Amino acid sequence: MTFSVIARDAGTGDLGIAVASCILAVGRAVPSARPGVGVIAVQARSRRGLGGSLLSGLAGGASPEDLVRRAAHAAEDVDRQIAVIDATGRVAADTGRGSLPVSGHRLGDGFSVQGNMLGSGDVVPAMVAAFTASTGALPDRLMAALAAGQDAGGDLRGRQSAALLVVSGTPATEDDDGVRTDLRVDDSGDPVAQLRMLRNLQRAYDDRDYETLAVFAPEGARDLYAALAASRRGDREAARAALQAVRSRPGWSTWLASMAGDERVAAVSRLLD
Repeated sequence: MTFSVIARDAGTGDLGIAVASCILAVGRAVPSARPGVGVIAVQARSRRGLGGSLLSGLAGGASPEDLVRRAAHAAEDVDRQIAVIDATGRVAADTGRGSLPVSGHRLGDGFSVQGNMLGSGDVVPAMVAAFTASTGALPDRLMAALAAGQDAGGDLRGRQSAALLVVSGTPATEDDDGVRTDLRVDDSGDPVAQLRMLRNLQRAYDDRDYETLAVFAPEGARDLYAALAASRRGDREAARAALQAVRSRPGWSTWLASMAGDERVAAVSRLLD
C-alpha cells in the first residue's frame, strides 16, 4: 500500500529511494540501502527481512534480475512487491499476485517506479514522467517523482508518512559512512510536502545558504545565521545587531568564544571589534 521510486545518478553514482504511504514510519519499513551495493524497495505484503536479504545477495554478486526472479518463485514472497537496483544501475522489479489493486511497476534507464493500492492508474506513469523530465541532484529528482505520484492519487487510503534515502555508489569507509541524504516524515497529513521542506532545509545547510537558514533554522540558531548572512552581503550594521542578539542568549557567548578558530564566526565577530 505504497508508492516509491529507486534510481541511480549516472553522474555521481549515488543510489536512492523516495517513498510515501499511508502507514506509520514508512522509512522504517520499505527502503533498504547499502553504499556501494544497492537500494531495495520492499512493499505490499513483503517480509520485513527481505530487504536485507536482497542487499546481501547484491553484495555477494547476484544481479537484480536474479534476485527478483528468485523472490518471485519463493512461496513466502508471492504477495510482495519489490524493486532492486545495484551500484552499476542495473534494475529489476516485480509485483506479486498478492499486491492490492491498483498496482504495478515501470522500469527505466537506471530507475524503477512501483506502487500498489494506488489512488489511480495514473500514479506510476506520472512518477515516471516526472523523474525522466527532472534535472539536478538525485534527491531532487526523486522528490519530483514522489510529488507527482501524490498529485496523481497516491495511496488509496490517504497520506501519513514519507522518506528519502540516498547513499554513495562506492562503499562506506571509516571517514565516510556513504549516507548522503536520510530524511523521514513519520506521521503527517501531508508527508510529501513536509519531506520536500526537509530536503530544501538540508540543501540550505549543504550550500551554506545563510539567508534561508536565518528564516528556517531552529529558533535558537537563527540570529547566528542572520549574522553570517549579513556579513556575507556586507551589511555590517545588520551583522553586528544579529551577533549581539546571539551573545545575549544564555551560554552562547561561551560557545562563540570556543568557535574563534572558525573563520565564518571570526569574520562576523570582528565586526564588533
